[in-house]
Amino acid sequence: MIETLMPLLLFISVCIVLLFGYPVALSLGGTALLFALIGLLTDTFDPIFLQALPNRIFGIMTNQTLVAVPLFVFMGVILERSKVAKELLGTMADLFGSLRGGLGISVVLVGMLLAASTGIVGATVVTMGLLSLPIMLKRGYHPSIATGTICASGTLGQIIPPSIILILLGDVLSAAYQQAQLNMGIFSPETLSVGDLFVGALIPGLILVAAYIIYLIIVGLSSERLLPKVITTPTDNNHLQGESVLLRSLKALIPPLLLIVAVLGSILTGAATPTEAAAVGAVCALLLAVLKNQLNLPILKDVMYSTTQVTSMIFFIFIGAAIFSLTFRGFGGDEIIEEFLIGIAENNTDNWLLQSLPDGTFGPLLIVMLVMFLLGFILDFIEITFMVVPIIAPVLLTLGVDPIWLGIMIAINLQTSFLTPPFGFALFYLRGVAPPSVKITDIYKGVAPFILIQVTMMFALAYWPQLATWLPEQVFK
Repeated sequence: MIETLMPLLLFISVCIVLLFGYPVALSLGGTALLFALIGLLTDTFDPIFLQALPNRIFGIMTNQTLVAVPLFVFMGVILERSKVAKELLGTMADLFGSLRGGLGISVVLVGMLLAASTGIVGATVVTMGLLSLPIMLKRGYHPSIATGTICASGTLGQIIPPSIILILLGDVLSAAYQQAQLNMGIFSPETLSVGDLFVGALIPGLILVAAYIIYLIIVGLSSERLLPKVITTPTDNNHLQGESVLLRSLKALIPPLLLIVAVLGSILTGAATPTEAAAVGAVCALLLAVLKNQLNLPILKDVMYSTTQVTSMIFFIFIGAAIFSLTFRGFGGDEIIEEFLIGIAENNTDNWLLQSLPDGTFGPLLIVMLVMFLLGFILDFIEITFMVVPIIAPVLLTLGVDPIWLGIMIAINLQTSFLTPPFGFALFYLRGVAPPSVKITDIYKGVAPFILIQVTMMFALAYWPQLATWLPEQVFK
């Protein structure tokens, strides 16, 4: 009995330790080693599993895909220091300022561009909160609309490529996909690349952006209380002002757009792998900072320090996650999960509630997505990627689930979780930089419509998997 409980106790213990605020890598590795010691003392754990740890670490060190991580982090930090976001928001607000809800639309578009440039959710939410929330409140936007728009736009970094999150998820899913094919007796397995996930995320990501904008337009047309009418005073030089605004907008938009085209275009055309494209993005971001006169030796040292700090944190988590994964497998946790999910798929379970689920992949997928959504309240994406995905992905892929579709569904699911009260990470990021006049209930009310939009997107993706799979097939066929 204790052998079957050990994997569950290990998982729960790690979650509890993380809730106490201990570092992720130490929580994963330290708790796993403690349980491995208990297992050795009770003769329920084979130490041969931990002997594979050096090979795991060497595999992380030599993984070419993961080289993209520090490069994209460097790109994001450089863009933050070069004040691209501040210029973008100012010029876009001027461009759409005469429209009701125009500032909100500007925030969504800038959030999309920042997401495509940096791919870091927390940084985008905080940056947009500091830059745009005071302006939106000053122009009479209701706090719920302002905060909801910022939170939703900030989480676009979860799904809009190039995203660090998609890189990490792609690496884990690639290993799971090969394992699943070997389990099915396919000894010449197909591969899954980060580029597949990048391309697969484009259509769902752009649909979400369009849906956000349509929602803001509808609110602007229907409720002056939430989005007040912008009063403009005609002047003799209106045409000249409009021309200067347009020129300023183009000057602010062209650099980040060129950066996105350089990164994504090189991947879509097959000219570069995601890792090589990340190097292109890092160099372009560096040149952009030089052209804007925002780069000097102190700033460069600060950028290098921040990049090293974030990259070290991520790779330290890799090592902790490897220890956790080996210990979890040593207790037979992967076999228990596999039997559980396959039992649901084949309707071979004694639980009456699980028996009510349809046969096939729907039942296991529903359970997995629900569990991951709830875990998104207490765990960050990196923790879920390295704790949960390696355990459940091989089983789902063995059942015939498309790996690209699964990756996009996981990303949007966790994006929705990060927005959902009362524990969504994006809500706490914004609460930390919002003025005292903004209540937490305003933030909760504001994100509700955007949560509904994202849930609708998930249902659409479930009904039409081609939204995620069609474009990769066309690009990489």
